[in-house]
Amino acid sequence: MHARQRPYHLFEAHGIELEFMVVDRDSLDVRPLVARLFTEVAGAPVSDVSRGTMDWSNELTDHVVEVRNAKPAKRIAPLRKRFAAEVKALNKALARHDAILLPGGAHPWMDPVRETVLWAHEHKEIYATFDRLFGCRTHGWANSQSTHLNLSFAGDGEFTRLHAAVRLLLPIIPAIAASSPFLEGHATGFLDSRMEAYLHAQEQIPEMMGSLIPESVFDQEGYYREIYSPIAQVLARHDAAVTLDHEFANTRGAVARFDRGSVEIRVIDAQESPGADLAIAEFITVVLQALANGRWVSSYLQRAWPESDLLAIFLQVIKDAGRTVVANRDYLLMFGLMKQEQMSAAKIWQHLFVELYEELSEDARTHVGLILEHGCLASRILRHTGPKPDRDRLRTVYRQLAGCLLDDRPFL
Repeated sequence: MHARQRPYHLFEAHGIELEFMVVDRDSLDVRPLVARLFTEVAGAPVSDVSRGTMDWSNELTDHVVEVRNAKPAKRIAPLRKRFAAEVKALNKALARHDAILLPGGAHPWMDPVRETVLWAHEHKEIYATFDRLFGCRTHGWANSQSTHLNLSFAGDGEFTRLHAAVRLLLPIIPAIAASSPFLEGHATGFLDSRMEAYLHAQEQIPEMMGSLIPESVFDQEGYYREIYSPIAQVLARHDAAVTLDHEFANTRGAVARFDRGSVEIRVIDAQESPGADLAIAEFITVVLQALANGRWVSSYLQRAWPESDLLAIFLQVIKDAGRTVVANRDYLLMFGLMKQEQMSAAKIWQHLFVELYEELSEDARTHVGLILEHGCLASRILRHTGPKPDRDRLRTVYRQLAGCLLDDRPFL
C-alpha cells in the first residue's frame, strides 16, 4: 500500500498481491524463468515491472512471480478483470519458453533443496541475507505462494480496531483458503501445508515471526516496543551490514506498516483463479469491517485475546481446514454465536456468509458459496487425486488447475 499526503482511512483502500509459480508446460516442474521474463519485458532483470494499473514483481525465488494492483483500490471486486488479464499476459510471455503459471499455495512435488534458484539480481542482497540466516532451500521459503491482503487505517484509533479484528479472524482464515495438501509428491496430513512449513521457517530467530499471531498491541508506540524493537535488536547481532530493516523482517501472519498506514494479512493460500483469490479477500474484508464496527462484540472484548489462545485454534485449522471443530465457546461468541458450545470452522464461515451476504459483490457470493458448499481448494484437490496419487495423477489434476487459472474459473 503506497503512502500519500492524506492517509487512507479504515477500509478506504485495498491492496492485493497474488503469487504464482512458473512451471514447465509439459512436466509442470518449476522453472526459474522470472529474471529472463522480466529482462525480455523491461530490458533488465528488475525487481518490478510497471503495467500501468498493475505491477509484476519478483519474489525470493526465480520461479515465483507476484502480480499486484499498482495503486490502492476502493473496492476489491473490480480488480478481478485486471488480475485475470495479467495472468493471460504472463502466460503469453511464458509461452515462448514452453512455460505456464501454476496456482496454489505450494508446488505439489518440488524438491526445494535441489530446485531452488534464489533471485540473483536487483535487491539480491536481501534474499542472500535471508538465505544466510535461515537457509531458504525449504518449503517454508522456496515453495510458498500466497495472497496478501492489505487494508488501510489512519491513526492509532483505527489501527486499534483493525488490528484487534485481524488477530481474531486469522485463526480460521485457512478454513476457506487452504490450498496446499501436498509437498514432495505426498499428502502431508495438513490441508494448509504451506502454513505448516511457514511456521517453522524462521525458528532460528523467533523474534521475526513471534508465534505467527501478532502480539496484543494496539497502538504504534506499543507495536514498535513489543514487535519492531526486538526484531531490530536481533538484526543488529545477525545482520551487521544492515541489509534487512525491522519492517521487512517482520513475518507474522499479519504485519502493520505504519509508514503506509496498512495491515497486511499473509495467511491466505493462493487459489485456483483470480476470481477465487479476490472473493476470499473480499469476504475476509467484509468480516473484518463487521468486527471493527462492533457488530457482534466490542473492540474492547476483541482486544482481550492472547496470541496463545488464537494460535491453538490456528494450528488445528491449518491441519483440517473447515472440518476443524472449534470448541472454544468464548471464541464463537466473538462472531455472534451465542448458544453454541462448539462448531466446525466451516459452519462459522457459513454463519458469517449468511450474516454479511448483502455486503458482498455478486462475484464474491458465487465463489464463496462454492467454497462453503464443496470445501476449500485443498479438499477439492484431494477429492480428485485421492490420498496417495502417483506423479501422473498429480500432474493431471494440477494441469486442470493451471487451466482454471488461465480461464479464471473455479475448480470443482
